[in-house]
Amino acid sequence: MEKERERVAKQIDTAFQNAGFVYLTGHGVSADMVREAFTWSKTFFALPPATKMLAPHPPGGTHHRGYSSPGLEKVSQHTYSDVEIEKERQVPDYKESFESGNVNDIAQPNIWLPEQELPGFRPFMEEYFTVCAGLVHRVLHALSLALDVPAPGLGSTHAESLFQLRLLHYPAMPAEELRDHTRARINAHSDFGTLTLLFQDAVGGLEIEDPHAPGVFRAVPPVEDAVLVNVGDLLARWSNDRWRSSVHRVGLPGEGGGEMVPERYSIPFFATADMDTVIDALPGCWDEADPESKKYEPVTAWGYVQMRMAALYEG
Repeated sequence: MEKERERVAKQIDTAFQNAGFVYLTGHGVSADMVREAFTWSKTFFALPPATKMLAPHPPGGTHHRGYSSPGLEKVSQHTYSDVEIEKERQVPDYKESFESGNVNDIAQPNIWLPEQELPGFRPFMEEYFTVCAGLVHRVLHALSLALDVPAPGLGSTHAESLFQLRLLHYPAMPAEELRDHTRARINAHSDFGTLTLLFQDAVGGLEIEDPHAPGVFRAVPPVEDAVLVNVGDLLARWSNDRWRSSVHRVGLPGEGGGEMVPERYSIPFFATADMDTVIDALPGCWDEADPESKKYEPVTAWGYVQMRMAALYEG
């Protein structure tokens, strides 16, 4: 069993070095549970706008919980200047989302609909959150094996308080609006935490930038019963760029034919290290005899997350 774990750890390590993404099957989140999560997501987004707004995302990006209507959030790629952020917001992402986190999160408490508006939604999402958090810790254990990080490994730096479960709905839209850039689904970006789990429906549209051909994007088609796991910016930084934080986007599915782009649902689960964790180059990712081999200054996980969140939402 231990040799099998080491084999899988090595495969994940190689995939993260080469592409920053990996498909995982047999990951421990049951297919039935994933299907139920998508059913709840579709049911939630089909509610009237006024009902969904009973659980509103607060203004700004410091409390990332609740419902965001289409156009509220704009993904940015390492953009922090107010002028540049405003320029990017001229073409908002045409999607809506619902965010939740740990049930006991004091820093960012959850914002739920009143139970009578969608009975059963909250308890299921809390259970799904817990199961996804368990998968994150299994991946972190594999990465600890790959780097020979001493026990208790990387998982000890990840409480669930900075984890985030996101339901995403991309409404159907004219394909021409994507082609002429008057609207976007999600523009090219990298995630800014440590790891992201992505469950997606069968519609497709996800693309990642070819690490050997900047500006060229390759389709990442859905694989039945598989979860996509990708490296975030903090993990890339933490590994001193051993692991890639790949740029990805959501655009036209397939060949992009037809006048209308069908609606799409996905469920990402974002993991970030504990807020006071200092992100400094991990053992084995730099030459200890040469301090200059460290590419980045240390930063706390929370400080970095807040900087990135501020670029997503208008204050």
